Amino acid sequence: MTSLRFILTPACLAVGLCIASLAAQAQTTKAPKVQLWMDVSTGTMAGMPEMDSLPGGGGMLGGLMGGMGGGAQGRAGGGNTSYGHARAMSIMPPRVIDIALHNTLRPGVEASQAIPPGMRMGESLPLIPPRAQPTQTEPGEVPQEYQQHQPKGRILLYWGCGATVRAGQPRVIDLARAKATDYAQAFAGRAVPDRGPRVGPAYALYPNERNQVSLSRDSTLVGEHQVRGDGVPASMKFTLGAAQDLMPAIDLRTTGKPQDSMGTSWQPVRNARAYYLHAMSQNGDDLIMWSSAETPDTGMGLFDYLSPATIDRWLKERVLLQPETTQCAIPQGIFAGGGRDATPMLRMMAYGGESHIVHPPRPADPKAAWEPEWAVRVRVKSHTMAMLGEEMQGRRGGMGAAPPTASGGAYSSGMGGAPTGQQPAGDGGAESGNAGNVVNPVNLLRGILGR
Repeated sequence: MTSLRFILTPACLAVGLCIASLAAQAQTTKAPKVQLWMDVSTGTMAGMPEMDSLPGGGGMLGGLMGGMGGGAQGRAGGGNTSYGHARAMSIMPPRVIDIALHNTLRPGVEASQAIPPGMRMGESLPLIPPRAQPTQTEPGEVPQEYQQHQPKGRILLYWGCGATVRAGQPRVIDLARAKATDYAQAFAGRAVPDRGPRVGPAYALYPNERNQVSLSRDSTLVGEHQVRGDGVPASMKFTLGAAQDLMPAIDLRTTGKPQDSMGTSWQPVRNARAYYLHAMSQNGDDLIMWSSAETPDTGMGLFDYLSPATIDRWLKERVLLQPETTQCAIPQGIFAGGGRDATPMLRMMAYGGESHIVHPPRPADPKAAWEPEWAVRVRVKSHTMAMLGEEMQGRRGGMGAAPPTASGGAYSSGMGGAPTGQQPAGDGGAESGNAGNVVNPVNLLRGILGR
């Protein structure tokens, strides 16, 4: 029998796999007995070669983005050893897949997913119930340990691509005078409701304690997949195509110094539906934020998967950059006040598609009952991070960055690894004393909140 594919509608936001949409199309509709969620993410650090982990466990860079958007059980960026890293800004390993299975016929029972040879992860992946429920934070959520402290300083918001600061900017939020609701809104801004599974003992997950094999540079999800297990319908076979495959790494290049108008440019990313850039730094007690959006927002809630309907709406509202965009300038001087101890950190998202597969197909007769046996959702995205400014170029050189250029302060993502004849740095690379100059967003919050 042929599986049914359909497009996500706004009504689908209320239920993970579009049951509301199904009910609107048939008089009698039941939820699928078995549901599978697959989140796939590609993440890199501009100016560094791809690596599964840093020598000595990763240290500063391994946990750089931990606690700032879609956290996972365990340390974000330290290896895909537990479920939940795909929603985070994970860069080690650079390619992450999260799989969650909910089998209402036999909840909490182990299963397996047969995968195509092109994934290079073996013949199948074990899906195992978690020992404890993974702890997750929503994108834009302030870590709980900081919420109880009196904030201080200000948030200065800049927005829009361009060489100069626009009239009416920055928008200033004085945290010491703001109400609690203003403070929470300042960090959340725009956000999307969590449409992922609320995993618990009734689910079976990958990765897990038995298997943490990661996707490689040459992996592809294209091909036939099949879920097997006690109570899983024998018909649960589905084929993924190019639209559901891993997105390429973002080949990002930046130019300029913090006192200049810094430029960003990138090659088009296959299957990208939209882009978003966000940078931050610290100046004393003040937090400086900039985004590529045409509207003022802290942007902390945008570093997550977005539904097609949300992408289309935010493209229309000019929150996101169009998929044909390949460059964006950061206004001059907005990060100049932080000095050498506050190198600005840039994050970039390339939003991919979202696919839904339901079996069996909806009956042609709208009055006929429809009881789907199973449903699958697949989401893809790509992201990268960069340390802005010329002063970081020397340290990146030992980590596989592109050679210096005449423009000064320019570097690229270095996706090809170390230049010919140059060895990647060992234990003294990103773990050296100079790495302390990099802005850690969690430390920014700690400074503002008096910790």
